[in-house]
This record gives sequence, C-alpha cells and structure tokens, in this order.
Amino acid sequence: MTATSPIRPQATAMSPQDRALREVAEKLEANFLAEMLKSAGLGKTSEHFGGGAGEDQFSSFMLQEQAMQMVKAGGIGLSESIFHALKEKQNDE
Repeated sequence: MTATSPIRPQATAMSPQDRALREVAEKLEANFLAEMLKSAGLGKTSEHFGGGAGEDQFSSFMLQEQAMQMVKAGGIGLSESIFHALKEKQNDE
C-alpha cells in the first residue's frame, strides 16, 4: 500500500485572517467527517463492555479526534473548498 500526500497546498506565508479561515474550514470538515464516521457505525458502544452513557459520551470525543487527524492528513478536500469559498466571500465585502 502506498501512502498518499495531503491535498492541502504547500504552506506559504498566510495572513492571520487566512489562518483563522483555514482553521474554521478544517473544523467544519472534521465535524462533517465525525458525523460520517458516526453514521457508519464507528464508535458504537460494544455490548460486551457495557460502559453505559459515559462510554457513549467519550466515544464521541474519540470520533471527533479521529476526524481531526483525518483532516490534518489531507482529509477529503472539503476544508480546502470551504477555505476558498470563505476567502472569496471575505474579498467581496
């Protein structure tokens, strides 16, 4: 299996506003991916352990962190599209 490189373009000097927009875009992509993982059944409480409500709560944190790591590794390109849309909107104002 061959590793792929992230979709995100090479890091260049960004303004503080661009960094903030990118951070928001990445968080939005991570939230989207976390919901997709949740819908796929990842992080469901196993009936064998019976951890109850606490286990359910902490599994959502795990899903969120897994999704954020996916974004940091390149994600699905959603944050890049969101970033450019936000930047365009900001430039129109």
